[in-house]
Amino acid sequence: FLALHGLVEHVDGSGLEKDEDISLIALFDHEEVGSSSITGAGSPIMGEAVQRISSALNAGETNPDLYASALAKSFVLSVDQAHAVHPNYASKHEKGHMPKMNDGMVIKRNSNQRYATNGITGLIVRECARLAGLPAVQEFVVRNDCGCGSTIGPIISSATGIRAVDMGCPQLSMHSIREQMGVADLSHGLALFRSFFANFSDVDKSISN
Repeated sequence: FLALHGLVEHVDGSGLEKDEDISLIALFDHEEVGSSSITGAGSPIMGEAVQRISSALNAGETNPDLYASALAKSFVLSVDQAHAVHPNYASKHEKGHMPKMNDGMVIKRNSNQRYATNGITGLIVRECARLAGLPAVQEFVVRNDCGCGSTIGPIISSATGIRAVDMGCPQLSMHSIREQMGVADLSHGLALFRSFFANFSDVDKSISN
């Protein structure tokens, strides 16, 4: 919802006139059962999309070097939700990494690569948030002695080589019948998407330089 509205507002705000990149959103099926399906993130959809786009921009000709370059310059926001600290289960979070609702978006990290975030991809998101005047991005880290779920971020990155960051809005009771999140985080999420579509290229170049 937030990604779609962010892209629509980017286009309506004449963002395409300044774009040097291809901005898109991808919505996959079967994330909760492993993503290994013809319409899941484990399918060839993402890699093939980049390949077809790169060919279309090269007069319909397939060029392996151009495709490899397009993959290297691409970036995926793997946006799911994030576990906000629960007052009854605060011990499940690492101290210093306890996201709160209504306090900004959340980057998710895991040393066992259950999330795709690394130092550079996390920095890009933080800078996009800063440029949008948003609260500092929060961090979510599961304690090392606790299990950790995963997302489509590592699946796409390992299959294509595209850089990715795992992030989301903080919420309580994920997967329950009474999930809860803060109203302010909807605004934070939308603003971050808008900033990403508008500023990613410049932020990425500044890091490369």
